[in-house]
Amino acid sequence: MRHGRAALAVSFFAQGALFALLVTRIPAIQDRYGIGDGLLPVFLAAVPILAGVGSVGTEKLVARVRPSVVLRWVQPVVALVLLGLGAGNRMWVAAVTLALFGVCVGGLDASMNMLGVSLQRAYGRSIMLGFHAAYSLGGIVGSVLAWSGAHWHISLVAIYGPAVLVLIPLTLVASRWYRDADDGPHGAHGKQAPSRQHSQQDPQEQPKAAVPVVMRLLLPLCLVMSFAYIGDSTVSNWSAKYLQDTLHSSEQLSTVPYAVYMVTTLLGRSVGDFGVRRFGAVAVVRLGTVVAVAGFAVVAVAPGAWVGMLGFTLLGFGLCVIVPQTFAAAGRLFPTASDAAIARLNVFNYVGFLVGSPLVGALGDAWSYRGAMLVPMLLVAATLYYAKSFDAGPAGYGVGHERPSTVDVG
Repeated sequence: MRHGRAALAVSFFAQGALFALLVTRIPAIQDRYGIGDGLLPVFLAAVPILAGVGSVGTEKLVARVRPSVVLRWVQPVVALVLLGLGAGNRMWVAAVTLALFGVCVGGLDASMNMLGVSLQRAYGRSIMLGFHAAYSLGGIVGSVLAWSGAHWHISLVAIYGPAVLVLIPLTLVASRWYRDADDGPHGAHGKQAPSRQHSQQDPQEQPKAAVPVVMRLLLPLCLVMSFAYIGDSTVSNWSAKYLQDTLHSSEQLSTVPYAVYMVTTLLGRSVGDFGVRRFGAVAVVRLGTVVAVAGFAVVAVAPGAWVGMLGFTLLGFGLCVIVPQTFAAAGRLFPTASDAAIARLNVFNYVGFLVGSPLVGALGDAWSYRGAMLVPMLLVAATLYYAKSFDAGPAGYGVGHERPSTVDVG
């Protein structure tokens, strides 16, 4: 399991780096392909929409093959598609590569979190935040590479090429140790399992395996996922503009809040699992929600740029715990159908991403950007109402919450 945990952390790291290399170089991609400002939102909206399609498709796919098989092959495809995007120069190439990127990222995100949840169940304690910390670290590395390319005017293909040449072999080697939910104590070591529909099981386990995902029960977690990503997309898309236009910072200082936000998400996720083990998931999610709400409030009333930076720092520490714990809660809610639950929950990741940025932008233009910050604040605050959905029950995690080590958690 330790090998499986380290291998999956490598996958999360690679995904964070690849995604950052895309989103932080959108202006350069726009210039390379001559995509106008009116057409750019169409391209950008297509990525999360198709990612949702990819996530739904992954739910169907993992009924026949293991999530580790999906992850093993879809991650190199995402890297190659990104390289193709950086090398092309015609509009149809941009359309095709971004569409492929969206579909594949949906499968990648879903399968990664499926494996993370199943590993957490096998460990019997919270480890999910650690995987997302690796994602944040990858995002920081990818952002630094993208900044270097912009600063020294390096072409997209010259930045993407070396990154892909490193990340594809790295993830393929790591994929040998991916561990699926139904692996034995020594793992699958990269071998595909027989079809889940035809594998032999204990007859007493058949009724449990047939329990479907009930969307009515999953819906609170879906809403929390959407609210968290509305908050996240607000920071990633509007922090620089807010600091420069509303708080009158310099152009250089306006680039700092997102970098600070990424660092604080890394720090928060690095220690978050210890908090979940000690106090339980409900307490950690509530605390994170309160800190995030305070961050939005500070941003909305900030008299100057440095106070605004404090608000974005609080947002990083607050929002960072919510998404990983939402995936973990879905796995606990549907222990015999966690892959399907996570695939459906993952769709709302993209719903939040798709809604958040246009919502804040429209409110900022029609009203004020200070007032617009209150809307994601209120949506994130609704997580407090749904916090009980994160309750681990008698088989939870943490001191006073954690399963006895003698219990069979496989």
